[in-house]
Amino acid sequence: MTMRVLVTTSYLRPGGEVDKLLSDAGFDTVFTTPAQREATGTPLADLVRDVDGIVAGTDAFSADVIEAAPRLKVFGRCGAGYDNIDLDAATRGGVAVTYTPGANRRSVAEHVLALMLNCARLIPQNIASVRAGRWEQRSGRELDGAVLGLIGLGSIGKTVARLALPLGMRVVAHDPHPDEEFLTETGVEARTFEEVLAEADFLSLHIFLDDTTRHLIDASALRKVKPGAFLINTARGEVVDEEALADALESGALAGAALDVLTEEPMPLDNRLRGLDNVVVTAHIGAATEQARSRSSMMAAQQVIDVLLGQAPGNLANPGYTAVARR
Repeated sequence: MTMRVLVTTSYLRPGGEVDKLLSDAGFDTVFTTPAQREATGTPLADLVRDVDGIVAGTDAFSADVIEAAPRLKVFGRCGAGYDNIDLDAATRGGVAVTYTPGANRRSVAEHVLALMLNCARLIPQNIASVRAGRWEQRSGRELDGAVLGLIGLGSIGKTVARLALPLGMRVVAHDPHPDEEFLTETGVEARTFEEVLAEADFLSLHIFLDDTTRHLIDASALRKVKPGAFLINTARGEVVDEEALADALESGALAGAALDVLTEEPMPLDNRLRGLDNVVVTAHIGAATEQARSRSSMMAAQQVIDVLLGQAPGNLANPGYTAVARR
């Protein structure tokens, strides 16, 4: 029986490079998007029943969905995050969960730089003003001489630092396991979490979402942030307590925020942040470049191929995984 791979990543299409890679490896492919499932009323659980592997986008793969897939052996997650997949359920079922760290680091880092520049020069506010028929020339600030504070100094955080340093920014960072060689090479300064909050003119988040980081940036943390600072989040929405952030922005404790990720996506119409003119929100597009998407999706598909052909999984997200015979 030919093995089947389900592709749920919304930007991948039949006939593309991922389809060709999987087909050349001998697999049947099935493509689905959230929009297609919504239009037909087809639940994700119905589509996974006869698949052996999944090239996964941002769909929520709950325990119920995983348990509905008796043949499933591997997820290839397109991206550096995998919190949309129930790792415990996957591990119990002998399903490998792989991901693609580093594939989107440059794209996300460039987006962070773009968000910083938008905040620093009030570009969204100026565009809105011109469109409304006004001609206002409010003063922004230069990045040169500003302090960039990084929470998390993994591959994306490091790339952000390398982009910021030539602009004349001083970079301070908190990471529980700092790369001393990188710090020595670049001059990035290690700090405690509280010190980064207190020193940063621009505070950028680069951490995974887990029980230790959920609402890490809460009301208490925001009270420690340097007055007049900007918060930038391209990590995961739930790292930030959005109600506390809205309070800080409305009170003027923060000068502004730029968010590429939110607790609930798409952004609800009643989200308080929507009505604040010192907030820039983009639709989770940090990794949305042609180059990053190609690297990430091809890596994810290859990891699915490897597992289905009996090879050890690369970039494994669930280290407790052991291949088992599914029911």
